[in-house]
Amino acid sequence: MSIRVDHATVEGKFSLDGEVHDVENNLWVVGDEHECLVIDAPHDVDAILRLVAGREVVGVLVTHAHDDHVGMAPQLADAVGAPIYLHPAERPVWELTHPVREPDGRLVNRQTFHIGRLSLNVLYTPGHTPGSVCFYCPDLATVFTGDTLFADGPGATGRSWSDRDTIIDSIRDRLLPLPARTRVRPGHGPSTTIGDVAERFDEWVSR
Repeated sequence: MSIRVDHATVEGKFSLDGEVHDVENNLWVVGDEHECLVIDAPHDVDAILRLVAGREVVGVLVTHAHDDHVGMAPQLADAVGAPIYLHPAERPVWELTHPVREPDGRLVNRQTFHIGRLSLNVLYTPGHTPGSVCFYCPDLATVFTGDTLFADGPGATGRSWSDRDTIIDSIRDRLLPLPARTRVRPGHGPSTTIGDVAERFDEWVSR
């Protein structure tokens, strides 16, 4: 039974602290030919459903609750009959976009989701937001990092609920220990590897 990552990009808006920005988000769906997990739900439900391609969605996993990552989460969850999973520390950010809709399940550090022989492990990586998480798939040598880590460095920390020292600690303690060949698949922009991140990490910290 083959396991795979399906990817596309979608464009939309990100709004926070009274500012609105045009953004392009990555869509990530990981699973086999029968079941899958959707990581975040930005901008365009139809685009996500095309990646799902009729498979059973086991869950909608939220890396963090900025509106460009969760804007379509309730609509997607209702369309496929799947629960939304969110770290409890992320509730204040979630409620900015969805003050009425409750998430269905909690994410905790070292929690594991299974699809066939595939496992996806939750890594709690606060800093960009208080409840940011990443999802590590050892079977695919891949970590989905949301806005915690990009190819060009740590995620932004100049907005409400963010903290630079915390995100640096999260990357150092939870992501850099992963195997160097691990592919980093972020919420925006190109992918990289943990090995490449490790080589440039001290430079990023000193900036």
